[in-house]
Amino acid sequence: MADEEPQTPDAPEQEAKPRERVMLVVVDDSPEMAVALRYACRRARHATGRVALLHVIERTEFQAWLGVGDLMAKEARQEAEQLLQRVAKQVVEQVGSMPILFLRQGKQSDELMRLIAEEPSISILILGANTGQGGPGPLVSSLTGKMIGKLRIPVTIVPGNLSDEDIDAIS
Repeated sequence: MADEEPQTPDAPEQEAKPRERVMLVVVDDSPEMAVALRYACRRARHATGRVALLHVIERTEFQAWLGVGDLMAKEARQEAEQLLQRVAKQVVEQVGSMPILFLRQGKQSDELMRLIAEEPSISILILGANTGQGGPGPLVSSLTGKMIGKLRIPVTIVPGNLSDEDIDAIS
C-alpha cells in the first residue's frame, strides 16, 4: 500500500460568514415602542445587526356596508404604511441602514408568531413594556405567559420608562 498524500482542494476554503443578527420590533404608536426601537437600534449598531419592523393591522368586522368596510381597510393600510415609513426613517438615522419591513393583517400575537416561524433570519424579539397600572401590555403579557414555549428566539423586554441615557448605558 502506497502512502497517499492528503488532497488539497483546488479553491481555497472560504470562511463561513457569521449570521446577521436581526432584531424584530413590533411597531405601534405606544411610547414603550419608541423605547424598544431605540434599544434595538443601539443593539443592531453595536452587534453589526439589522432591525426588522412588524406592524399588524387588526382586522375589523365591519359588514354593514361592504363599500365602507373596504374604504376603512384601505385607510388602515395607508396609515400603517405611513407609520412604518416614519419608524423606518428613525432606524436609518440611528443605525445607518434601512430596516426590514413587515406589514400583516390579523391578530397581532398570531401574526407575530407566524412571522417568527416563517423568517429564520429573525434572531431576537425586542418589545417595550408599559410600566403603568394597566400592566405591560397585551402582547408582552401573552408572550411571557402561554406563548413563551412556542418561541424559537429570545425575547428582550425593555421597560417603557427608560430614558435615552438609560438605554444608551445598557446597550
